[in-house]
Amino acid sequence: MTADRGAGGGGLADPATRADLVPDWPAALAVVAHPDDESFGLGAVIEAFVASGTIVHVLCLTKGEASTLGVDAGLDLAAVRGDELRLAGARLGVATTTLTDWPDGGLAASPESEVIADILAAIATHRPDGLIVFEPHGITGHPDHIAATARALSAADHVRLPVLAWTLPESVAEAVNHEHGVALHGDPEDDIDIDLPVARERQRDAIRAHASQAVPGSILWRRLELLGSHESLRWLRPPPRAHGTPHLERS
Repeated sequence: MTADRGAGGGGLADPATRADLVPDWPAALAVVAHPDDESFGLGAVIEAFVASGTIVHVLCLTKGEASTLGVDAGLDLAAVRGDELRLAGARLGVATTTLTDWPDGGLAASPESEVIADILAAIATHRPDGLIVFEPHGITGHPDHIAATARALSAADHVRLPVLAWTLPESVAEAVNHEHGVALHGDPEDDIDIDLPVARERQRDAIRAHASQAVPGSILWRRLELLGSHESLRWLRPPPRAHGTPHLERS
C-alpha cells in the first residue's frame, strides 16, 4: 500500500491507513535533543525524505556536552559534537543543521516558552511542511528526548503543522530490552502508520561522523540489526485528510 502523493498539500490522504512512503513534503524540519540523534535515531528516515526530494533541515536543541563518552581526550566536547553534527548532516544530505544552546540533560527544566520560541524561529526560517521527531517517550526515555518532542508538538500546534514521529515496533524494543536490560519504548503494530523501507548507507556514514559517540556493540547498533531495512513512523499531529476533515490527534 502506498501513500497518495498527489495534489492537496502533500502528506497522506488518510493518515490512519498504513503506508510505505514518507509524506510528499517539499521541506521538513527534524527537531532533536542531541547531536547524533539525527543519525542514530532519525538517520534512515531523513535519508528517505532526502531521496524523495524533500529539503530537510535539522534543529538540535543541545550541544550534547554532558555525554559521558568522548571526555577522556581533554576535548571541548560541545565543540566536537557540533562539528560532528555538521559533518553527519552533510552525509545525510540535509540542507542545514542548527544548534541551540539549551543545557544537555536540562532541556526539560529549561523555560518551555523559550525553547518553543527557538523551534518557532526555525519554522519561520525554513517554512517546513511538517516536523520529524522522536515518539513522545523519546525511545530511550531520556528526559531531553521527551522534552524535545513535547516542545516540538507545542510549536507545531501554534502554526498547525503536521508532526511525524520515529518509533520502534514493540517487538524490537522488547528484544533489545531483554538482551541489554534497558527500557526502550516501542509501539504496537496497530499504532504504526508508516512501515518505511529504508536504505542505511547514508545513515551509517552519518553515524561514523559521530566518532565521539559511535560505540560498536551498543544497543543502538543492535536496534539497527533488528530493524533491518525498515523503520516505523506514527503520526502525532496528522495532516488533514484529502477531503479536509482532520484526523484525530494521538499523543
